[in-house]
Amino acid sequence: MALKLIILLVFFAVTIAIGLYCRKHATDVNGFVLGGRSVGPWLTAFAYGTTYFSAVIFVGYAGQFGWKYGLASTWIGLGNALIGSLLAWVVLGRRTRVMTHRLGSATMPDFFGKRYDSKGLKLVASVIIFIFLIPYTASLYNGLSRLFEMAFGVDYAICVIVMAVLTGIYVIAGGYMATAINDFIQGIIMLFGIIAVIATVLHGKGGFMTAVNSLAAVSDPATSAQPGVFASFFGPDPLSLLGVVILTSLGTWGLPQMVQKFYSIKSEQAIAKGTIISTVFAIVISSGCYFLGGFSRLFSTPDTVASTGFDALIPTMLANLPDILIGVVIVLVLSASMSTLSSLVMVSSSTLTLDFLKDNIVKNMKERTQLLIIRSLIVVFIIISVIIAIVQYQSNITFIAQLMGISWGTLAGAFLAPFLYGLYMKRTGKAAIWFCFLFSTVLMTANLFFRPYFPSLLQSPINCGAFAMIVGLIAVPLLSTFTKAPQKEVVEEAFAAYEEKVTVSVKTAIED
Repeated sequence: MALKLIILLVFFAVTIAIGLYCRKHATDVNGFVLGGRSVGPWLTAFAYGTTYFSAVIFVGYAGQFGWKYGLASTWIGLGNALIGSLLAWVVLGRRTRVMTHRLGSATMPDFFGKRYDSKGLKLVASVIIFIFLIPYTASLYNGLSRLFEMAFGVDYAICVIVMAVLTGIYVIAGGYMATAINDFIQGIIMLFGIIAVIATVLHGKGGFMTAVNSLAAVSDPATSAQPGVFASFFGPDPLSLLGVVILTSLGTWGLPQMVQKFYSIKSEQAIAKGTIISTVFAIVISSGCYFLGGFSRLFSTPDTVASTGFDALIPTMLANLPDILIGVVIVLVLSASMSTLSSLVMVSSSTLTLDFLKDNIVKNMKERTQLLIIRSLIVVFIIISVIIAIVQYQSNITFIAQLMGISWGTLAGAFLAPFLYGLYMKRTGKAAIWFCFLFSTVLMTANLFFRPYFPSLLQSPINCGAFAMIVGLIAVPLLSTFTKAPQKEVVEEAFAAYEEKVTVSVKTAIED
């Protein structure tokens, strides 16, 4: 117990110290929200990766989908790496940095407002973000608390409050730069931690091949009658597995807390390096988590899962680890959760301040006032999410994957197509963007309250969110073709960003 506490206290001390150190970078809105748009490749890549993978992945998704699909759940991690990281950086990274800088956008709603010349889109987008990031935040606390209870026997409410207070301190003090530096340190912990945990868990089951053979011998008639299905290439339900891959991989392209990482990239070289770093990070962390979860049936029975839920699967697998590794796991999941939480509260508070309150509710808002309101809203957002997390836990309303699925499905369905086509297609019109916003929000809200009335495939919020994204990707270009074209002056101003001339060294381009 003493060893685990020491590890934890050192982690807390370093985290807060970084927040206080970064106060000098958070003296204006640009510095507080975007780090002055001068963040290098390592910090940006790790900030992207640690925001992507949280306790929701490690505890909730890895446990649930590892149980459902066995080793085939590793495809989710590979999809996250190749689609959610590699392709996201290649397709969105440079264009996002260039166009948002040209438009002077610090948030995703502000991008929508300026790119499509619509104050209404900006306001509605800010409201969607604020509302639907809250259930995702609540799910972060839930995943972390399971491991804290296992390691320390600490009450859930105490875990939630401690994590929220610590995150709030360093985010409020140092802004985005404190978040990025902490994400880098936390990401290193995650990399070494997941490798050590996988190696130890498999060693406890006789090694990799023995564990795979044991998993192949597991049968569950309620899931599939096929022998060895949980050790097979595509698992018992490839179609549902594909839905999870789509939502958790392609969905990141429309999540404001992910996309805004591209706003702050320093240079072209930073984009190229960041792409590689982020992809490697995702391969290790995400594939490692789902690969570990694929062996969950060796540690629990269907009756146990029915009584304790999916969220208890990973803690059960880790319960007998040595104390030093338990400490590492706690810091690993704490790192993943705090990095994601910091990004969520930063995005939510800055969006509500800059896109909703500024010039709408409060006229001529001074920069100092903007900073004060952003910091105040960080506190408000954290308090609301803490209350929801505790109420959700005590009433046992739902579990982690559902909370995250609802949040990701709504945000990605609403924003993915409008943001992607906004960077690439001049003809994209406001009517198509409004359709995406309304369709995704209504669909996912209905799925939350009227799920039994949906077709069986869409009763899962994961599949429903993936469906919303696909509809948006198809509907936006079609509707844009048959509805009123955007104003030419507005479009040309945005796309002029790509025509600006820059000087590069000959190692990048040979002179004509």
